[in-house]
Amino acid sequence: MTEVKGKRIRCGVAGVGYLGRHHARVYHELTACELAGVYDVDADRAREVADQYGCAAFASIGELGAACEAVSIVVPTDVHCEVALPLMEAGCHVLVEKPLCYGLEEAERILEAAQRNDRLIQVGHIEHFNPVMGYLENEVDRPRFITADRLAPFQPRGTEVGVVLDLMIHDIGIILQLVKSPVERVESVGVNVLSPTEDIANARIRFESGCVANLNASRVSLKKLREIRIFQPSAYLSLDFMNQAGHLIKKEGTELRKEEIPLEREEPLKLELLSFVNSITGSSLPKVGGALGKSALELAIRISEQIRRAD
Repeated sequence: MTEVKGKRIRCGVAGVGYLGRHHARVYHELTACELAGVYDVDADRAREVADQYGCAAFASIGELGAACEAVSIVVPTDVHCEVALPLMEAGCHVLVEKPLCYGLEEAERILEAAQRNDRLIQVGHIEHFNPVMGYLENEVDRPRFITADRLAPFQPRGTEVGVVLDLMIHDIGIILQLVKSPVERVESVGVNVLSPTEDIANARIRFESGCVANLNASRVSLKKLREIRIFQPSAYLSLDFMNQAGHLIKKEGTELRKEEIPLEREEPLKLELLSFVNSITGSSLPKVGGALGKSALELAIRISEQIRRAD
């Protein structure tokens, strides 16, 4: 992906914890951007990041919004709406880290504010910018069965929501994009281990097209894993989002042929932010807009509520 030529976009980051620091770094690296500044409730952390990248450390969301044209919102999920609304009212385009927000009522408020202020909203489903996803979008046409596994060691960060909204939502967004069919039925189970909400979850999703997806997510694993396997009449695909590698097994007559998939490794976050900036300068819709973000959130909430009802 190349940068759309034009004036530099003044960008900022709200929330410069672990992930927000990377947003600041990438904006600083992109020639199409000027990193105008950052904001964080921890003023010392904001100043540290600002000093590192030669930008301003703002004392409030209002100051950040007044100085920027585009802002990444990288704060806890339960305050996404609280941060996004004033930024859009100030005229900023926003990239909201996944999930879009905590509930569907808040999602409606965010989308309404984006429309009313004529601002772009992109949701940070980063795997949509992984080269693996680019390959899948070209190869998957008639998926019949999909399995996705997303495992990670425990970290306190992100536990304001359960593992479905924290991790599984990545694969929910991917599968909704690939299957392109209404959901017919959902069966879910989850277990609390180290936090008040589910830390391990499984969801089996049947679509009206007949496709079935089986999703596993855990944030109390001893290893990291981000893999997807897709079965369709003509082929079986197995890909690894973390290592950006995989293989394809195709049917040729009565035989099966395995071939490695040639993927050029790239940093998904850089591709994601570049796509966001290009949408602004090119006046095009974001690849992962508010509608897809809301659909993924809606299905994630449905799974989470089903798990809670079973407790």
